[in-house]
Amino acid sequence: MRCRRCDSPQIQRDYDDATTLITLVGMRKLLCNTCGYVFHGFDPFNILNRTPAKPDSGFSKRRLNPRYHTHLPTAISLINGTPSNGNGKVTYTDPSKGHCETISKLGMGLSLVGSRFSAEELSEVGRLLFVRIDLPAATMEGVVSILDHERLSENKKWFLAVKIHQISDADKAKLTSYLDERSKAQPLIHRD
Repeated sequence: MRCRRCDSPQIQRDYDDATTLITLVGMRKLLCNTCGYVFHGFDPFNILNRTPAKPDSGFSKRRLNPRYHTHLPTAISLINGTPSNGNGKVTYTDPSKGHCETISKLGMGLSLVGSRFSAEELSEVGRLLFVRIDLPAATMEGVVSILDHERLSENKKWFLAVKIHQISDADKAKLTSYLDERSKAQPLIHRD
């Protein structure tokens, strides 16, 4: 049995029972676990239970966008202040040299020796950073926010997982062009 709206096989009995007369005939109220659509279906032997069907195991392991390993020179500055305050002005610290280790359309992994920045500044999730990445054919700039951080060694080396917070259309085109070149030069290998 499949959902009438999204054609998903993940169906269970709905939590509201159908009327008694309809139930005696074998009709049940059914619920799609994928889209939440409630509909009537024929289940005379009461095969479908109210427990959720098994989730699609492949969906949670899928990436939204491919990630590529790189080693691109990057300048990283902290952004002080919030752009949403009354005047909308922020200040940038002097840039620290680092590298972009991984890159995708949604985010990147940055490594740096954080001698300019304190541990509190680099470990603040949601902290905004201004990055300038030297791509092979161009330079792109953007504002990213810290998602995760890791101190790699005793010598103050940091790895920051960041998502792209704001990027201009021109820089987005540069990034997309670079990622397209990478996908042609180094196709992804999918493992099962």
